[in-house]
Amino acid sequence: MPRDFTMRKRAILGGVICLVVADLALAAYSWQLASEPLTPGAKITKQETQLKVLQASIARAQRIREDMPNTQRDCEKFEGMLLPASSGYSSVTSDLGEIARKSGVSRQDDSFKPTPIPARGLTEVAIESTIEGDYKNVILFLNGLQRSANIYEVESLTLASQNGNRGPANVIKVGLHLKTYFRTSS
Repeated sequence: MPRDFTMRKRAILGGVICLVVADLALAAYSWQLASEPLTPGAKITKQETQLKVLQASIARAQRIREDMPNTQRDCEKFEGMLLPASSGYSSVTSDLGEIARKSGVSRQDDSFKPTPIPARGLTEVAIESTIEGDYKNVILFLNGLQRSANIYEVESLTLASQNGNRGPANVIKVGLHLKTYFRTSS
């Protein structure tokens, strides 16, 4: 029995050594192929391809540089569309109320959490609210947010629990997490 184990051990060790030797031979062959010089035609083709890639990168960078004033102007125009922080909260509250009224949902539990972004002269405002209505009206409310002149980013929608399950069967209560932005500088 011990002799069989010794023979198996030697056979396995011999197999591993053969695999390592074959691996080293293949690595040497691969290195030799990689280090062979390219023919002049192949070198030129490779360099032309590299040149085209670099020229395309340079052209793209130049287009970005040329478009930068337009991009900056568009950003400033967008920031100019944002509500000023001095009147933003009341404007958002009335806008959300008007959207809720038009869509036929009831809105409750509004809370605002401002986060200043001083580098841009903006304030990010997280808005938590709950709306209640049938499915169609909730969709109309979300559509109204999307079409509003004010900028709203819907972060999440959660199905809120009904208190005591009293009320019409087709009414759903949805928790909204929105974001909007106010200008803090003129």
